[in-house]
Amino acid sequence: MRGMQISLDHPLLSRIVDDLATRGWSQHDLFLPAPLTRALAAECRRRAAEGELAPAGVGRGPAQEVREGIRNDHIQWLEPGDSDACDQYLGLMDGLREAMNRGLFLGLEDFECHFALYPPGGFYRKHLDRFRDDDRRMVSAVIYLNEDWLPEHGGQLRMTLKDNVEHDVQPTGGCLVVFLSGEIPHEVLPANRERLSLTGWFRRRGNEPF
Repeated sequence: MRGMQISLDHPLLSRIVDDLATRGWSQHDLFLPAPLTRALAAECRRRAAEGELAPAGVGRGPAQEVREGIRNDHIQWLEPGDSDACDQYLGLMDGLREAMNRGLFLGLEDFECHFALYPPGGFYRKHLDRFRDDDRRMVSAVIYLNEDWLPEHGGQLRMTLKDNVEHDVQPTGGCLVVFLSGEIPHEVLPANRERLSLTGWFRRRGNEPF
């Protein structure tokens, strides 16, 4: 099935583009419809139950290593055709990519994303999403897949904004947060229950050697 489509003129996409232009981040608590959120959560749990999610590493390429003192989530990357729910989500993200290119001239060529499952107590220390030796990641996008999440469950995404102002995002199902990958440090605070998300990056063409 083809991915879910969204008009490039949809007010929600326009707001995301405007937010990125003015402050570098955007949050929308009801971005995904509930049935799609539940389907993606079920897909993540199915993969976890079948042992398909692996401990996430830090760094990239040959230098990547698992360091549980920095992050201890388990992940698996999405590929087109994995499932109907995944294809619908990828279709929505492609519409957002086109809207950002039209409004911000970022030259975004693709979108990569993975499921992330944090066990109870899981966390990710403060970091930036852009690698020192790879400038392709331009915009980060996280969608949360957790039903009935309450503030006391923890697990907030804490972004450090201008003037060291901290903004916490509750990881409630259907919530989308988008931010400039190379400019906003962020961390995942420990939660006392399992925490599910889809984490991804819109990428431009890299500065590759000839």
